[in-house]
Amino acid sequence: MIQFNLRAALAAVALAILFSSDALTAQTAAAAAQSKTQPAAAPAPVRDTDWDQEREYQLKHDWPMLARYKDADLALAPPAAGENRVVFMGDSITDFWKFDGPYGSFPGEPYINRGISGQTTPQMLVRFRQDVLELHPKVVVILAGINDIAGNTGPETLEQIEGYLTSMAELATANHIRVVLCSVLPAFDFNWRPGKTPAPRVLQLNAWIKSYAAEKGYVYVDYHSAMKDERDGLPAKLSKDGVHPLPAGYAIMAPLVEAGIARALAQ
Repeated sequence: MIQFNLRAALAAVALAILFSSDALTAQTAAAAAQSKTQPAAAPAPVRDTDWDQEREYQLKHDWPMLARYKDADLALAPPAAGENRVVFMGDSITDFWKFDGPYGSFPGEPYINRGISGQTTPQMLVRFRQDVLELHPKVVVILAGINDIAGNTGPETLEQIEGYLTSMAELATANHIRVVLCSVLPAFDFNWRPGKTPAPRVLQLNAWIKSYAAEKGYVYVDYHSAMKDERDGLPAKLSKDGVHPLPAGYAIMAPLVEAGIARALAQ
C-alpha cells in the first residue's frame, strides 16, 4: 500500500510539472504575440541634466550664488570722481544683456551687470550688499520677479515678491543710491515650467511696482507695455522662448532704461 501511494504521488507531481510547463509556454507565447501586435512604449525623453545638476549643486552650497561675482566685486575700483556708476540687479534677462562691445547696448558707460540666470528676488536680496551696496553706484536698476512667478525657488505669493523688492529698494535708499524699478517683461508661458499661466500675475505685480515707485519717488521703467503682444506675452520677433529677449528686444529696452537712469540721476 505504501509503495502504491508513493507511485501515485510521484505521478501526480509529474503531471503538475507538465501542466505548469505547458501553461508557462502558452503564457510566454501569448505575451510574444501581444508584443508583436502592440507598439513598443515610446522611450522617455532624453534630457541634458548638466545645467540642472550644476544649479542644484549651487543652490545647495551657495544658495544666493555669492561666488558668481565675488572676485569681480573685489577687483572693481571705487567710482572715479564724477562717475555715474549704475548697477543692474536682475536675473537671466539682465545676465544675458550685452553692455559693452560692438553689439553692446551701453558702450563706454560705467554700467555694471550683476544679473544671475534663474534667480529670484530673495536670492537677490541676500547678495544685494555684496553686488550692489559695496560697489557704491549712484543708481541701481532692479529688474526681477519673473522667476518668482515661475517658482524657481519654491512657491511665492505676490506679497512676498513685493516684500523682497521693497527690501532691496529700502537698502539702496538707506545707502544714498537712487532706485530704478523696472516692470517685469511679458510672459505668456514658461518653457521650463509650462502651464503656469504667468501673464495675469505679471500684470498684477507690475501694477504694484508702478504704484510703489510713485509712492516712494522711485523711477519706474515700463518694459511691459512696449514689448507685449495681444496675449500679454513676448512676441516671436522679440524672443525665441517667450521669456528672454532677442537683440531686437534689448534694442527696445535700452533707450527706456537709459531714460530712466537719466531721470534718477536728475533727482
